[in-house]
Amino acid sequence: MAPQAAALPGELLGRVVTILEDARQRVARTVNSEMVLAYWLIGREIVQALQGGQDRAGYGQSLLDGLASELTNRFGRGFSATNLKNCRLFYQAYAERQPEIRQTASDESSPTGFLAELSWSHYVFLTGLRNADERRFYEIEAARGTWTLAQMRRQFDSGLFERLALSRDPQAIGQLAAEGDLIQAPKDLIKTPYVLEFLGLEERSSYSESDLEAAIINKIEHFLLELGKGFLFEARQKRFTFEEEHFFVDLVFYNRLLRCYVLIDLKLGKLTHQNLGQMQMYVNYFDRFVKRDDEHKTVGIILCKKKNDALVEITLPQDANVHASEYQLYLPSKDELQQRLQEWAAESAVAGGQDGSQPAASKKAGK
Repeated sequence: MAPQAAALPGELLGRVVTILEDARQRVARTVNSEMVLAYWLIGREIVQALQGGQDRAGYGQSLLDGLASELTNRFGRGFSATNLKNCRLFYQAYAERQPEIRQTASDESSPTGFLAELSWSHYVFLTGLRNADERRFYEIEAARGTWTLAQMRRQFDSGLFERLALSRDPQAIGQLAAEGDLIQAPKDLIKTPYVLEFLGLEERSSYSESDLEAAIINKIEHFLLELGKGFLFEARQKRFTFEEEHFFVDLVFYNRLLRCYVLIDLKLGKLTHQNLGQMQMYVNYFDRFVKRDDEHKTVGIILCKKKNDALVEITLPQDANVHASEYQLYLPSKDELQQRLQEWAAESAVAGGQDGSQPAASKKAGK
């Protein structure tokens, strides 16, 4: 008779499974990094061969076709002429990166310069972005947020880079390209506008605030992606009572990066001073009766169809943690966003020149 298996102590199985899963993920990232580097090196070889090749029409495609045929015979799928063209474009887009290759005793190489969290498919997509600042921004954010390729495409299609840039000071545009979206203050949470195309409300002739809220709850993962980093969903229609009167906050989130509550109110029409006053009261209540002493002040965001910056400025004190931002139910035009960014950067440069300052807006921001 086979001996009876001993009972596993405590969390042993869970810890062992975690160790193995972590090891497999590290192996996968290593393999992925090596292949991305290999494609960069292949691209470099192709570029150098074309530079020294015959100067006649069709030579480049002929070279790619011949190389693809030989590589496919030796290594199987994955080396089509199209993919080899992607390798060439990848090298050309990242030629300045010049990854360092550390030679080990076993003659293995360990690449640096590319982000292990991103797959070859991510880099193929990034290669197609002409603006180097924008390309670097999405590379950083996709790695930090562990975005899938579909999520990265959506963020690009929604004009995330331009929307964040339009929400910041001119001096912050270069920082977006160099360091990604750093959440350091409440103002860093705000976008202009918020894009909610994933709710599926665009084709409806009419909808209520309740419909908008319900659609957000049904697509909460998509909404969290749109909000940005660090958001945790806590409640909808959060009720609190003050002086025997009940009040309801549409959506309550917590941002773990800023360690503060974030309250969101949804408005279908034009922003009013009553909306601002109501949100200020919500924020005051949370600051005084909900947040802990070791947490930062509550942030209020009003999402509306149309806002008036002058109204916000005259209604709220300068140090208010209440913000208003427009939302739209369709993907914005990239060309329109880039045009707005160009105009905004030009206006900021003129204003900066008048007071003698030199805003550090990216020269490539609207390219």
